Amino acid sequence: MLPADVREPVTLAYLLARAADTVADTRLVPREERLRHLETLRRVFDGAPADVSGVLRACVHHQPNGVERRLLERVSDAVGLLASLPDRDRAEVQRVLATLTSGMALDLTRFPGDGVADLAALETLEELDEYTYLVAGCVGPFWTAIHCAHRPRLRPWPRREMSALGARFGKALQMTNVLRDVPGDLRRGRCYLPAKELAALGLAPADVLTADGARRARPLLARLIGVTLDHYDAGWRYTYAIPRAEWRMRLACAWPLLIGLATLVALGEHPNPLVAAAPVKIPREAVRAILVRSALTVWSNAALARDAGRLRASVRV
Repeated sequence: MLPADVREPVTLAYLLARAADTVADTRLVPREERLRHLETLRRVFDGAPADVSGVLRACVHHQPNGVERRLLERVSDAVGLLASLPDRDRAEVQRVLATLTSGMALDLTRFPGDGVADLAALETLEELDEYTYLVAGCVGPFWTAIHCAHRPRLRPWPRREMSALGARFGKALQMTNVLRDVPGDLRRGRCYLPAKELAALGLAPADVLTADGARRARPLLARLIGVTLDHYDAGWRYTYAIPRAEWRMRLACAWPLLIGLATLVALGEHPNPLVAAAPVKIPREAVRAILVRSALTVWSNAALARDAGRLRASVRV
């Protein structure tokens, strides 16, 4: 959907970040090895000479997903394309990849196990905010820089202000992922619900694995949904500021915001989402309806705001 002149840097940033994330998530490879492989990829992405063959040998054959396996097999090609980007674009891609991969490494270090027996938690709301910036929020300033560099209509934008809104845009989407993935993350040994906030409710992270503990944690869930909605409001301010003639960029921003808000609605409607057997998500027909309707309303901030407001008002906190 993006304008042609921004597709290559954005796509390369995504593919290389996805390759690094695949390495970080290859649980059959020991954690310390994954950290070393991540560091190798970070050096390669930054233009330093490094051999990725060891990364491939260690991780490729452990990929059950054929698409991710092919991505790792072709990562050297993607790195070659990165090196061929114009200097300005390459620097922006390298900057966001450095931040994203640092977030992946922090995640592997902060959560030392892969199961309930090794369950660990973030300590504070500040740590949760830092995490959401490192693994998603940092994409907002990157997205802003790339579009401002290539789209003349965006050059009058106040870059610092828009980058800050873009960072909160990314945090909104990542917080949605965090909240819908709580049960699965707990089973993998990761609790992104801050331990300090759980303790204030008389709970330990392991308690959220039980139906009663999950019920008692609902006030924290509601509070975090409120934080997430505030981030969505910032994401919409970012989207409304995009010139109407940049309709491709407007759609590319409106879609995840609308889908994310609809996901929060579904999360609030679930009787006990913290112990859901599968991640809460909206059905494909709802996604298709969002895509079709937004194609008609993308030109109007008022129309987009009505749809966003209707969804926001439906979120139960």
